[in-house]
Amino acid sequence: MQVDVHVVNSLIDGEAGGNPAGVVIDADALTANQKLEVARRVRLSETAFVSKSDVATIKLEFFTPTRQIAHCGHATIAAFSLLRQLGKVSDGALTKETIDGCRNVLVDGKAVLMEQRSPTYRSIEAGSDLAQRVARSIGLQPTLIFATATPTVVNTGNRFLLIALPDSQSVADVRPDHRAIEAVSDELDLIGYYLFSTATMLPGRHAGTRMFAPRFGIDEESATGTAAGPLACFLYEHMGIENKEIIIEQGQLMQPKSPSVINVLLDIDGGKISRLMVGGEAVVARTMSIEI
Repeated sequence: MQVDVHVVNSLIDGEAGGNPAGVVIDADALTANQKLEVARRVRLSETAFVSKSDVATIKLEFFTPTRQIAHCGHATIAAFSLLRQLGKVSDGALTKETIDGCRNVLVDGKAVLMEQRSPTYRSIEAGSDLAQRVARSIGLQPTLIFATATPTVVNTGNRFLLIALPDSQSVADVRPDHRAIEAVSDELDLIGYYLFSTATMLPGRHAGTRMFAPRFGIDEESATGTAAGPLACFLYEHMGIENKEIIIEQGQLMQPKSPSVINVLLDIDGGKISRLMVGGEAVVARTMSIEI
């Protein structure tokens, strides 16, 4: 069987960079094992599979090269951007069905925004064995990972461990121990680590980041919408950033660079975040065919 895969650069910064995702449309006939094999062969961090849905605009399933995951931000943006370009969806309020329920999606010209849930937080206790292991997994002293803010697991649909560092050079200099990160991620049921500082390459943005998810076969990723949402919530509710629109840079500090920008819109109700929409723009890069 031949499967056509569109490679879409998602969450681009201007017309460049972004995080490539595979997108397979009309995937109804593929089994879960076939989808996993396609994702393994595509060798991108995530591949999205589009099928018909009885309860939403489309059904979306996401596979890394090693397993299925419930949600993927940049692959959602990639899929809806491609479908809009092909004339299969139009601008406006849409929905996606996932293995974890339905979520709202907004297509507004070139931009696609996806809904995430209100956040939950779990702080890492200073001086704990876990804090020691987290620090060792990124080659830093425990005092440094607590110097700016307390490391915190934030969940808006997927769990990420957010670690604030004092400046962009500190983020850039991190040399991750992927095996150790994977062990902590297994223990805490994380997608991965999201390291950040509030220093950015361009003014008017709120954080510069790096993301490591070896548990899902991703050493480092250049744009992560499902992590940007939790970070925006953390910046607003725990670090005193009062903007309801948060702009996050990713991919600037990795090697090689692939600059990305992620926009997060926060809905505030009674002083708390009730909902958020996360996204940006994407561009189709190429199409490949895979025999399975």
